[in-house]
Amino acid sequence: MAGDLRDRGYSVCPGALPTALAGGLLAHLHSMSEARFTPAGVGREHGHTLNSFVRTDEICWINGESAAGRDWLAWTTALQQHLNRELLLGLFSFESHFAHYRPGDFYRKHVDAFRGEANRVLSVVAYLNPGWQTGDGGELRLYTGAEDSSLLSVQPLHGTVVVFLSEEFPHEVLPASRDRYSIAGWFRVNGSTADRVDPPR
Repeated sequence: MAGDLRDRGYSVCPGALPTALAGGLLAHLHSMSEARFTPAGVGREHGHTLNSFVRTDEICWINGESAAGRDWLAWTTALQQHLNRELLLGLFSFESHFAHYRPGDFYRKHVDAFRGEANRVLSVVAYLNPGWQTGDGGELRLYTGAEDSSLLSVQPLHGTVVVFLSEEFPHEVLPASRDRYSIAGWFRVNGSTADRVDPPR
């Protein structure tokens, strides 16, 4: 993963999520009340709005209150330490949420961080979809900076982890024909200043 990021800015790692962790996260997802999930918005802080033209999924932030959530955050902490050691990225904090895409849901092409304006450095996506088939849809489509230049499509296969530089790669989630579950997360650098503490989300 570190080598891929160094060489090309992204990495697709089938089966990277440990089996026990992936199973625990999926079981926790299925045990959660639907009321815990809220419609996902776009933008941050005062600019945060709901826009069903851009995205239609539902999310639930992971705060470590469940055993599965704590295991996930422990795994991402170890990943953060490894990537900082190998790539000197200065990753400081991490935020993430479960995402549920119902059949037909989507997230149109966007970037996770705008160049020079945000402190999201590295995007992470982990998939929790056993038995996913090619015809089920729901691919993550990654683009280069060039307009409409598709780089690759990734099926949301159970245990696959995708990481990429947040400022560099526009991406979208295509509609699926069945419920699609994932975790989306972002490693951040410290954006605090003398008069403002940068919150994790």
